[in-house]
Formats: sequence, structure tokens, C-alpha cells
Amino acid sequence: MNSVKNTFSIKDLENLSGIKAHTIRIWEKRYNVLEPLRTDTNIRIYDLSALQKLLNITLLHDYGYKISKISKMPQENIPTLVREIVSAKSAKNHAISSFKLAMMNFDQALFFTTYNTLLSEKSFREIFFEVFVPLMEEIGFLWQSETITPAHEHFISYLIKLKLLINTEKFQSQEPTRSDRLFVLYLPMNEIHELGLMYLNYEILSNGYKTIYLGESVPTDSLKDLKKYFDNITYVCYMTVEPNKSDVNQYIKDLNEEILDETSELWLIGRMSEYVEQKNITHKISIFNSITNLVDEL
Repeated sequence: MNSVKNTFSIKDLENLSGIKAHTIRIWEKRYNVLEPLRTDTNIRIYDLSALQKLLNITLLHDYGYKISKISKMPQENIPTLVREIVSAKSAKNHAISSFKLAMMNFDQALFFTTYNTLLSEKSFREIFFEVFVPLMEEIGFLWQSETITPAHEHFISYLIKLKLLINTEKFQSQEPTRSDRLFVLYLPMNEIHELGLMYLNYEILSNGYKTIYLGESVPTDSLKDLKKYFDNITYVCYMTVEPNKSDVNQYIKDLNEEILDETSELWLIGRMSEYVEQKNITHKISIFNSITNLVDEL
């Protein structure tokens, strides 16, 4: 199989490593730690091995190794030293770097190896909050800065979703232990950012409740249908980019009039929920500013 080829600008390296481009140039010139390729117009470009080396150097530098000392190490010794110094404190940063490398090279094996190493020391819940959440935040920035393509984002998101589904299935196969309410989880129309909602499904199931997971881009009429079959429904709506700022309050009004009744509630979470006006928040509607706050309510 042909290996995936990737080349990066020095700005890409800055975005991926957190080391300023000016500093990278100094490290190159003074210590020869990286050897960039050159385009026909003499612009620096870097391959994947250069990115991997820079991420390892960054970790060593963060933990007290001077760049002058790192530059004198045999290149093959640097990854070994990184593995030796990775502790509970630095495992998060090392794992995030490994996941980013897996993403850049579309390397599923590296993703699974990194995940399994984390799982030997942490719970899935810890991995999600300590590693996956900051990783996805970084990926959002990398996508906005055009350091990565949508293909990279979809690749890594799919693998994280896979782990969420595997861990969620463990609870789905068990009978609910709490019956005072039923949770219906969904994303509004044209909303496709599903990871947060998938994790909430995992947490709610782990707390003993029955859930109905509807997923992305759900029309209001589909929520109406569920009222024919269930009482005491708590709808959980995750709004990251939809409805947009100008439409979100009308959307909440419509839900209040068409969906909510004396036995149901609506829980809102996500960036767009910040724009819901106080006058539209009734005793049936709760807004949560984080996943942690919502989970604490269970």
C-alpha cells in the first residue's frame, strides 16, 4: 500500500506543535534539528517525519531538556527518551501529539495503539475529558487555519465515535435501573456535530436511564411522534452551530409550544444555547454550559 504523503508549511508546524515559526527557524539554523525541503521558489516545506520529530522535541523541551542538548542526540534516541519520560503528568500531551500524527497520516494503527496505552492507565471517561475533548478543540482550530483538511477531521472523528459506540454498547445491553424519566437525545436540523451528544448518551445510560438516541438533523415532527409512545420525556438538544443566532429563539418558542407538556422537559447545551433569551426559558427548559454540568444533574 502506498504511504500517505503529507507536506507542511512552517506555519502548519507552528499550529500543530505550538512552537512559534520564528523559534523553529532558529532551531533549524542554530541547531540543525530539522532539515526542511524546498520548493522551486525556495519556500520551506516539511514532511511527516519532520512533524513527528518536532512534536517529540517539543515534549522534551517542555520537560526541561535544552534544545542544544536535544540537537546532539542521535535521532533514533529521541522517541525512546520521549517514551521514558512520559509520566501521568505528560501522558495527555504525548497522547494528543500521537493522535494528531495518526490523523495527519491517516494511521488507524497508531490511533488504536495510543488509545489502548491510555486505557491501561485511565478510564474511558478520563480519556474523553482529558484527551479527546482538548484534541477536538485543537482540531477545530487546525481546520479553521487550513492546516488540516475536512478529510483529516472526519477520519479522527470517526475513530473517536467508534470508541464512544463501543463503550456505550456496554450499557445499552443492560436493563435500565431508573424509570422516572426517559431521555431523547438529538441534534436540530442541519446540525451535524455529534460527538458531544454521543458522549452524553454514554453518560446518561451509565447512570441507569433509558435513552432514545435520534442523532443529527432531527425535524421537530419526529419529536412529536415520540409523545405518542412515552411520558416523562427529557429532550436533550445539543446546538453547536444550528439553529443560528437569529433563529434560535424562535426554535425554542416552537419547541415549547409544540413539544413540551406537563410531563416533559427540554435540556439545552452547546454554543448556540448561549443566545437563548431569558424570556424564552420556562420551568420546563434548562440550559447547561458544559457536559460536566449536565452530567451532574443526572
